[in-house]
Amino acid sequence: MTVGFTGRKGAVFWLALKLGFWSILTLGFYRFWMKTRLRRYFWSSIRPGGHPMEYVGDPWEKLLGFFIAVVILTFYIGVVNLLLMFVSFSLFDGNFAGYLLSFIGVIPLWFYARYRARRYVLGRTRWRGVRFGLEPGAWGYAGRACLHWALTLCTAGLLWPRMTFLLEKYRTDRTFFGSARLTQEGHWTMLYRPLMPLILVVAACGLWTLWVMVLHPIGPAFDLFVRGFIAGATGTTPDLEGVGTDPTVGLWRMWLMLPLSFGLYYGVVHYIFGARRMMADHKTAPGITFASSLRTGRVAWIYAGGTILAYLVLVLGIILIMLLMMPVLGASILSQMGGVDVGAFSTVPRWLSILMSVVLYFAVFLMWSVVYNTFVTFPLMRHMASTLSLPTHDGLADVSQRARDEFAEAEGFAEALDLGAAI
Repeated sequence: MTVGFTGRKGAVFWLALKLGFWSILTLGFYRFWMKTRLRRYFWSSIRPGGHPMEYVGDPWEKLLGFFIAVVILTFYIGVVNLLLMFVSFSLFDGNFAGYLLSFIGVIPLWFYARYRARRYVLGRTRWRGVRFGLEPGAWGYAGRACLHWALTLCTAGLLWPRMTFLLEKYRTDRTFFGSARLTQEGHWTMLYRPLMPLILVVAACGLWTLWVMVLHPIGPAFDLFVRGFIAGATGTTPDLEGVGTDPTVGLWRMWLMLPLSFGLYYGVVHYIFGARRMMADHKTAPGITFASSLRTGRVAWIYAGGTILAYLVLVLGIILIMLLMMPVLGASILSQMGGVDVGAFSTVPRWLSILMSVVLYFAVFLMWSVVYNTFVTFPLMRHMASTLSLPTHDGLADVSQRARDEFAEAEGFAEALDLGAAI
C-alpha cells in the first residue's frame, strides 16, 4: 500500500497568506484557527491507499488550552522563580545561580509539552474513520529525555543514537491506530550508520582547527595566541622566536570553513532523517509493516533552500522598515551608517512613516510564515508522505475503533512555551 500526496504548493501559499492576514488583524488570536485549517489541508493531502487522512482538532480547544497553560506557567514562573532568586541572593550573593536553576527547571516542561502536543495531534487524527491515539506518559517522557540528553552531552554526542532510539521507542510503543498498538523494533546501535558522515565531518573540523591554530598557525596573531596559551598553562615565558610578520600566511585555509560548514549541516540532517527512515522501517503493528525510501539529500536541499528564501524575505523587509523609519530615527544617522543617499525617504511625513512601518512590520513576518509553510513545510511533508509505504497491511482489517481522547489542555503548554508554531 503506497501513500499518496495530493496537495498543491499554490494552494498552500494562498491559504497561509489569507489565514496569516486574519491572524494579524486579530492580534494573533486567529492563529489557533490558522493552524487548524492548515493541518486539515495537509492531513487531507496525505492519502494512504487513496483514502485521505482527517484532522478533527477544534481551535477552541487550542485557545482554552493555551489560557490554562498560561495560568499554570505564570504561577510556576512567578512563585518558583521568586523562591529561586531569594535562595540565589541568600546563598551565592548574586542572581546567576537563580537564573541557571530557573532555566534548568524549564527543560523538563519543554519535553512534557512536546509529548502532550503529540498526544493531542494523534488523538485528533483519523484515517478511514479510525482514530489514532497516544497513551498518557508525558512526565515519564520528560524524565527519560532529560536523562538521555545528560548522558549524550557527557559523552560528547557519542550516545546520540541511543537517545534518539529509546525516546522514539517510548513514544511509538504507546501509539495506537484504533485497537492496534505500534511497536518500535530494532536496536539503537543501528543508528550509528546514518551518524557516520557527521562523525567524519567533526573529525575533519578537529584536524583543520589543529592545523590552522597549532601546527601551522595562520599569521602571527594565531601563533602568538597559541604560544601565549602554552606559556600560561606551563607558567613559562612565551617563546617569540620565529613568529611570522606576514598576517596573510596560509590565509587560504580559512576558505575550508565553507565546505566544512556545509558538511556539518548535511551530517546533522542526514543523521536526523536517516534515523527516522531507519526507525520507520522497523516500526510494526499486528499484521502491518512500514517502509520508507526518504532521501536525506532531498531533505537537506528543502531545508536549505526554503530557509534561505524565508530569511531573505525577512532581511529585505527589515531593511525596508529601516528606510521607512528614517523620518522618525533621523535620516542623517542612517546615512552615516550606510553611506546611502536617503533624500527621497527623508521627505515622507512622520505619521505616514510610522503607519507604513507598523504595517510593513506585520507584513514581513506574515510573508516569512507564508514562505516557510510553502517552501519548507509543504515539500517536506510531501516528500515524507510519498516515500512511505506499507508492504504488509492485512492487519488493517482487524482494527477496531478506540475511544476519543478527551484532552482538556490540547496543545496549550506547547503554545505557551513557543513549541506549537510548526504544523
